[in-house]
Amino acid sequence: MQTNFTHHQSAHCENGVASNLLKFNGLNISEPMVFGIGSGLFFVYLPFLKVNYAPAISYRPLPGSIFNKLAKRLGLKIKRTKFSSEANAAKALDENLKNNIPSGLQVGVYNLTYFPDEYRFHFNAHNLVVYGKTETHYLISDPVMENVTTLTHEELNKVRFAKGAFAPRGQMYYPIHIPQSVDLKGAILKGIKNTCRDMLAPMPIIGVRGIRFVANKIRKWPLQHGTKKANHYLAQIVRMQEEIGTGGGGFRFIYAAFLQEAAVILENEKLKELAAEMTIIGDLWRDFAVNASRVYKNRSTQADVYNTIADELLAIADMEEVFFKKLKLAIK
Repeated sequence: MQTNFTHHQSAHCENGVASNLLKFNGLNISEPMVFGIGSGLFFVYLPFLKVNYAPAISYRPLPGSIFNKLAKRLGLKIKRTKFSSEANAAKALDENLKNNIPSGLQVGVYNLTYFPDEYRFHFNAHNLVVYGKTETHYLISDPVMENVTTLTHEELNKVRFAKGAFAPRGQMYYPIHIPQSVDLKGAILKGIKNTCRDMLAPMPIIGVRGIRFVANKIRKWPLQHGTKKANHYLAQIVRMQEEIGTGGGGFRFIYAAFLQEAAVILENEKLKELAAEMTIIGDLWRDFAVNASRVYKNRSTQADVYNTIADELLAIADMEEVFFKKLKLAIK
């Protein structure tokens, strides 16, 4: 039992699943365009929520948000279902596959057997497509992997019902309506406005202010928690920024690619210039990650390293504040 689905590798799981499912259904839209229209660029720090024994930090909005906003702005309809039992979840998936409907799933990363050990941690907001089934295995298109792969029936059930923060509860989703024509220009403008609003939000743990909040926390972590825990917290920041399919730089490079595409569609040269600026900001995020990783791997020779990397983060926040104010003006 197999659908005629085509696998395309992408940088990020949710964008890739959305792009691949839409291509299968006749709407050819790139991963960066999915991300930009869906207002995927974000920053939030949630000290009261622990993921992998560290404060939750995210460079993107809640799981499902990107595809939902994309769908709303393009007039698509997406069916989403969560399940209370593994049997019902498996039955619904099998029914879709019989009807040639490849299906997106939200899963936990930790028990994905095809992931290298260093990438398997307790994170429940990963996405993949199931496009077929044999007697023993499900056929898997994980967009962050170069090629298609498989999971046994038991393995897929396990990751669909992973426990912890953002538990997927067997969530399955797929398009059920795509209009004959879509308003890309209008959707792009809405996506950009939403992102500017988020990144310039007057809340201390969100957007540019959130980045500054984390920078100030980094200074205090060694004294508050000890070096070992401070380093674990730093490692979590780097992991969420660089190692979970963000395309590097906390999605900044993907967003730059979106702005390049948007510049052509909207015939707006300012967006092309801002795409180049966002690439530079992405490089600074990468530099921050490299320097932070030297600290938690005990390879840094700098004195006062926590203050140094906190200063790097503050400089990035200042650049992003200027950037998003310019982006807001560029589409007026």
